[in-house]
This record gives sequence, C-alpha cells and structure tokens, in this order.
Amino acid sequence: MTREEIRSVVTEVLCRIAPEIDPAHVDPSVHLREELDLDSMDFLRFVVALHERLAIDIPEADYPRLSTLDAT
Repeated sequence: MTREEIRSVVTEVLCRIAPEIDPAHVDPSVHLREELDLDSMDFLRFVVALHERLAIDIPEADYPRLSTLDAT
C-alpha cells in the first residue's frame, strides 16, 4: 500500500469518526486531536477503525505516531 493510499484510508476513517470535518481543510502537519477536536474516545475509535480497515495491529506505544496526517 502506498503512502497516498494509507493517507486516503486515514482520511476516510477520520471522516467517519468526525463527519463534520472537511478533509480538504485539514492541515497535514497539525495535531489531529487538536485540529479536529477529537476526545480520547474518538481517538480510540479512530485507532480501532484503522486496525479494522488496514488489518494491522497498532500497539498503544505507537498511538503518538498517529498525531498528524504527515505522521501516518
């Protein structure tokens, strides 16, 4: 899977978690939880949805690496 395909999946999942966001206006270098006003449960739903959609394990230690679109 290419970086662009992964970013597309991440954006798709974010739009399901926070349907009010406009992905075209999300700054890829800004912290997602702050930019999109995601609380801890939203962020956990985001990680679980990524796990299900991409069929990968995401250890809790790696959650901070999901902080921005550029980091994904």
